[in-house]
Amino acid sequence: MSVIDKLATSLSRRDELPNKELAQEIVGNKDAAAVKELVQNLRNKNKGIQGDCIKTLYEVAETEPTLVAIYVNDILALLHSNNNRMQWGAMTAPSMITNEVPKDIYNALGALGDVAEKGSVITKDHYVAILVKLGKIKEYTDDVLVLLNEQILNSPVNQLPTYAENALPIIDEQHKALFIKHLLPALLM
Repeated sequence: MSVIDKLATSLSRRDELPNKELAQEIVGNKDAAAVKELVQNLRNKNKGIQGDCIKTLYEVAETEPTLVAIYVNDILALLHSNNNRMQWGAMTAPSMITNEVPKDIYNALGALGDVAEKGSVITKDHYVAILVKLGKIKEYTDDVLVLLNEQILNSPVNQLPTYAENALPIIDEQHKALFIKHLLPALLM
């Protein structure tokens, strides 16, 4: 049986449970062939299949990022999709695989930032998660903290505390003053 036959759309289901169960099965079996098949169907003519594939991929990536990380370029290519679900998934999956392929994700920050700027709160949340993970890598810290400060400055009031708290582990002495300078006015609004 093909992996595609196990997706929610193929089973005429409107819930995500089949995709989550499939992800667990793939992780349990460390099934690289199944991951490859999902990636190959990210551009399936059926949008339901596309959406189920990206959902299953980021569910796999959450537990076993190495299975998905080799397809980072295929996933990042979805950032320019007209399909909102695919764009959202193209932000979610990279946040799960950043630690596996940090250079690839770092090189895509421009595109990721553009999508986050126009995207939903969840899209922005994943972008901030990516920035925090990259910020833990010394060679990226300075650049990432500038982008993270921008996100904090422009964040919705209800997201500000979460973004600031998530950023704390990567704020070192060198960057603390700038972080406080940007955070205090935002908190006083």
